[in-house]
Amino acid sequence: MRRVTRSFVLAGAALLAATALAPAQNRSGQRQPALVSPEVSAEKKITFRVQAPKAEMVRLVGSDIPGNGPGVAMKKGENSVWEASVGPVPPGAYRYHFNIDGVAVIDPRNPSTSESNNNTWSLVYVPGSDISDTKNVPHGAVAAVTYYSESLKRFRRMHVYTPPGYERNDRNYPVFYLLHGAGDCDSSWSTVGRAGFILDNLIAEGKAKPMIVAMPAGHTGPFGFGGVPGGTNRRDEFTEDFVNDVKPYVEKNYRVFADRAHRAIAGLSMGGMQTLNIAFGHLDDYGYIGVFSSGVFGITGGRGNAQPNRQWEEQHQTVLDNPQLKKGLRLLWIGCGKDDFLVQTSNATVAMLKNHHFEVVSRESEGGHTWINWRNYLHEFAPLLFVEK
Repeated sequence: MRRVTRSFVLAGAALLAATALAPAQNRSGQRQPALVSPEVSAEKKITFRVQAPKAEMVRLVGSDIPGNGPGVAMKKGENSVWEASVGPVPPGAYRYHFNIDGVAVIDPRNPSTSESNNNTWSLVYVPGSDISDTKNVPHGAVAAVTYYSESLKRFRRMHVYTPPGYERNDRNYPVFYLLHGAGDCDSSWSTVGRAGFILDNLIAEGKAKPMIVAMPAGHTGPFGFGGVPGGTNRRDEFTEDFVNDVKPYVEKNYRVFADRAHRAIAGLSMGGMQTLNIAFGHLDDYGYIGVFSSGVFGITGGRGNAQPNRQWEEQHQTVLDNPQLKKGLRLLWIGCGKDDFLVQTSNATVAMLKNHHFEVVSRESEGGHTWINWRNYLHEFAPLLFVEK
């Protein structure tokens, strides 16, 4: 069962009231026509609607929606209903909200939401994806798990996927730690990322091994790169929490094989950098490593005349050049989109790892820094896990 933070939802309702949304009945007591939002057509076009009589400007905001860019201006029509249509768009899940006179508001007609680290988004799903549609196959479960972090001295939450049949047997399973990106949270992979459905479909098709997937919270505070240390003196709270609390909790409370051959880790963007930090800090613990739309931050330098940052490589020199540790690493997979702003970082990381004689599976796809790619990468990466060589 997933427990969703309601603060932003309630705030959104209050903001909608402040913009004087039209009531269900007009002054004569007659009910207004039912308002449908979002509405997905057979042609995969999405129409969004919101009723805001006193609003002067309404925009649709959803950066992952192809062609949406910084937002789409909505047009005011009959009964003060603002409307905008986009698409056709590729099948998949998309986050969005309305910007009403400068205030971000979730869709009051849509109960489907997706959490981030600091807010909640409305969520729309466009069917037709072979990898992430809800199909008539056995389904696993995604649970919201609260644990106490001794490292951080406070309660934390993670989401954990268990495969179909887990509750009805006493088998042990391999475990896959899946990390989210900057600004997101532990529920992101199972909502907009559709991780549970992707795994269900792969397992049903016999393309992936049944596995436990643990999805921890990568931020340890308000929005920021709280899990990516910026220097040698900065505390890496997320890695501490992961190594000392998350991983031990999963291995104590779930039936998992606690050995390198049955343990994988991967992450997107910020989570990809966290994956590199954790995996190469404990390379004898992980047989499978995946980095999605990411790499060693700063490896290509930066704006202006900034020089490439070799600090990470220097800090991990011993591990990178240890031939014994390489022997147990069964997969090192790195994927990035051609239009991703981190594509040069990804390519430079691949080159650096190959220079240290790692066998890297490198995947360059179309597209940019979006969930469209990350769902595809999970679909490609998961079948490669826990396969005997």
